[in-house]
Amino acid sequence: MADSMRGVYTSLAKIRRTVFREVARLAYEAEDASDYAALDDLPYQIISGDVATYRESVFLERAVVSERIRLAMGLPMKGADRPFRVSDGVIEAAKPETYYEPPLINIISFACNACAEESYVVSNQCQGCLAHPCREVCPKGAISFVDKKAYIDQDKCIHCGRCQSVCPYTAIVHRERPCAAACGMNAIGSDDQGRAVIDYDKCVSCGQCLVSCPFGAIADKSQIFQIIQAIKAGEEVIAAVAPSFVGQFGGRGNVDKLRAAFKQLGFSGVEEVAIGADLCAVQEAGYFLEEVPEKIPFMATSCCPAWSVMAKKEFPDFADCVSMALTPMVLTARLIREHHPKAKIVFVGPCAAKKLEAMRRSVKSEVDFVLTFEEMAGMMEAKGLVYAKLKGDGSTDFDVASADGRAFAVAGGVARAVADAIHKKHPDREVKIEAAEGLDNCRKMMKQAAKGKFDGYLLEGMACPGGCVAGAGTIQAVSKTTAMVKAYAKKSPHKLATDNMYKSYIDVLEREADGKRHEDAVAETFEAQKPQGEQDA
Repeated sequence: MADSMRGVYTSLAKIRRTVFREVARLAYEAEDASDYAALDDLPYQIISGDVATYRESVFLERAVVSERIRLAMGLPMKGADRPFRVSDGVIEAAKPETYYEPPLINIISFACNACAEESYVVSNQCQGCLAHPCREVCPKGAISFVDKKAYIDQDKCIHCGRCQSVCPYTAIVHRERPCAAACGMNAIGSDDQGRAVIDYDKCVSCGQCLVSCPFGAIADKSQIFQIIQAIKAGEEVIAAVAPSFVGQFGGRGNVDKLRAAFKQLGFSGVEEVAIGADLCAVQEAGYFLEEVPEKIPFMATSCCPAWSVMAKKEFPDFADCVSMALTPMVLTARLIREHHPKAKIVFVGPCAAKKLEAMRRSVKSEVDFVLTFEEMAGMMEAKGLVYAKLKGDGSTDFDVASADGRAFAVAGGVARAVADAIHKKHPDREVKIEAAEGLDNCRKMMKQAAKGKFDGYLLEGMACPGGCVAGAGTIQAVSKTTAMVKAYAKKSPHKLATDNMYKSYIDVLEREADGKRHEDAVAETFEAQKPQGEQDA
């Protein structure tokens, strides 16, 4: 569902973008605290009139939009059990240094359609055939015939799918709640009303549920409002943009237009996170050569926070097998911090999980805020910027990062970059690679690795199917972005991460030390996702 809806400008996408645009517009235009009262009118501007367009009532539409506005400002939801103003708490949220309260990923309960949980059901295509293979293959005797049509007893069904696979008329349908089907952590269940709820002890904030819900009932918190406050306060605000930006806003890369867009939004500068990807590849290559197989049986890449947290949480005996390398986001931010010690650094990319990674304390990220591509698109709309029409300085490239570093954004790219860096130093060293996309497949890969199947291997895990180009904060179709990122990567004057002009920086990076590096990062991520009342004192 996530992949099929991505890149399609649906009514839901329109509402999300409109909320981001209007929150950004208010942040840019407000002159003092009294102007924030306009938030209370926003639901009526976004959902005008008295006739419902999307849901059964206009009042429900406005209630949902009200919650989305609060989440877009980093504020907690209020719920439908008591009256509230959208602007409640906005004065505190308007401070440039304010961070949102957990949890990051939220379900607006009254927007949830209470979709049925996983089941196999017989459609009206059933012909009641004489062979009835569905009944014969069912291991639990869950299928009988009622009025000459197949019937599945849901109390007996174990969801094995054998009946569906043998039906000659494709009359048996596998139904799944879209958000739960997209969740590789099995973190989504139901409340007593049948509405979706998130188990925050399991959730790793990949965000695939929120882009898979066709009812717009799931949303993450944003820092648009706080970023704009920092810009208006005169802070030096520098964007670190992920390589998957290519094509997100139109055009074919258009680095000069990207610079122009950030400048007009008020940013002081922009840097390419693929620089950090090069550094990460070199770091991981070094760790692999040093530790596999002498110290650890295999090494897993670390750049995807949702994947690495899942691997460490569910396979604690192999936590040390996840690379100690800092992520491209963190490495780029540290480079920026060296030259701009007082700047506010904003990671701009495709990933919801990066919002939690930026908040970690055990591994200081140097990232002050995280902005997704969709949120940035809302900021551009607030300023009336049309990306394709922007005039840049004529440059077509950042001229810094390697092709391998830029290809981190596509599944398989991280392992390829690390292997290339290893071969640069040891051309005869065999590097066996196993890669997985989607947390379900990542889990299967780790189970095999735990059994010894991948000893000596380099493992790449990507929480989002397709890689970073499929992150929850992307706008364009995954296949389109994949092709454009690959084309952009080829433009680099450097092929390998080891060719990066910043590679000497690796020599001065301190290794994130001691045994706390894995356990603390995992504990922090899960703790930061929980609602405040559930957090440990």
